[in-house]
Amino acid sequence: MTPRWLLLPLLCFTAAPHADTVVRAARLLDVKAGRIVRDAAVVVHEGKIVVSGAAVAVPAGATVIDLGDVTLMPGLIDCHTHLLSSIVGDNDAGYIVQLATKSEAYRALEGAANARKTLHAGYTAVRDVESEGAGYADVALRDAIAAGLVEGPHMLVATRAIAAVGSYEPFGLAPELRGHFPSGAQMVSGVEEARRAAREQLGNGADQLKLYADWHTPTLTVDEMRAAVEEAHKRGKKVAAHATSVAGIRNALAAGVDSIEHATEADEATLAEMKRHNVVWVTTFGVVREHAEHDPDARTRERARARLEHARANLAAARKRGLTIAAGYDAASAAGQGHNANEPITLVALGLSPLEAVRAQTVTAAALVGHAAEWGSLEPGHDADIIAVAGDPLADIHALEHVRFVMKDGVVVSDRR
Repeated sequence: MTPRWLLLPLLCFTAAPHADTVVRAARLLDVKAGRIVRDAAVVVHEGKIVVSGAAVAVPAGATVIDLGDVTLMPGLIDCHTHLLSSIVGDNDAGYIVQLATKSEAYRALEGAANARKTLHAGYTAVRDVESEGAGYADVALRDAIAAGLVEGPHMLVATRAIAAVGSYEPFGLAPELRGHFPSGAQMVSGVEEARRAAREQLGNGADQLKLYADWHTPTLTVDEMRAAVEEAHKRGKKVAAHATSVAGIRNALAAGVDSIEHATEADEATLAEMKRHNVVWVTTFGVVREHAEHDPDARTRERARARLEHARANLAAARKRGLTIAAGYDAASAAGQGHNANEPITLVALGLSPLEAVRAQTVTAAALVGHAAEWGSLEPGHDADIIAVAGDPLADIHALEHVRFVMKDGVVVSDRR
């Protein structure tokens, strides 16, 4: 029998209370109410929000972090990332070089660096929709972040993605190399291959599936996609569909997917069909705007500008119909990683209000990824994922580019005051 005196230190240690942390600032953005709260604070206990708002009492013994003239808001959620992709050149040749010269281990390390950039940019969670040829390294990165081995956002991963044979990167590869060269997605042909790929990816740790419904024109068939959707849904997992064309979007909707990524060529009738199917439109127009403004090729710039004007009309139509919009930046290049705020800034430039753009990466995003009770707002019981930005994001959405403070799960990861 163990002497009682040996147990006393352990009992005292386990019973000791954990001190609260109070984060104060001049302003707090209540994303659900759509208003700025003045002279606000958030009380955090063991990684969770206890209370938030104005005139918050400071618990005895709490650590107070007074951030001054900034706006507190929930950590942002990027709904379309590729943290393991750092293509140089952002084209087919750059994609081939990435696949040919970087091991999965190296890609995972790149992903860790990109994850840190993303977190420090104020994005405390991401929906990572494909490792772009890095296999299941995204699962390893997600788990390493969760274990505290590396710094990064909460990750929900789609692993390899599923595409039709011959219909996804790498394009431009010599035919004799196919079969001996890595691919950007798991290529399938036929219903049973699609079902098997879905089972493999879910079995290897996918939080969701990603299907390529088209690549300019339809690729996977409705039946192929439906088989993958069935496998995901019976496990309680969601399915995202890359779909840019009207036909691709309609095929994906018929297959039962949960979100449409991009939808760049959608028309008003297709948006109405998306609303009827209760799917989420995940926009990715930030990268299009960058091509429109900075691409060295004049024809590419012109095409991108035309896409943005089409997007402006579609966003107005989507708002009128009440279509749910979440937002993702779709960074896949080395230069793009960590610049996720370009997406909400672009949405405002295309006609959304700053509040609508913020909601697309907070409360709406949290609902899409299945974490509405933990992420996306500064409510009691939510994870203490808190950021502070200079200025007022409802007055100027560019405030999201000026993140001064990041807390994830109650732990301060960045303080740039």
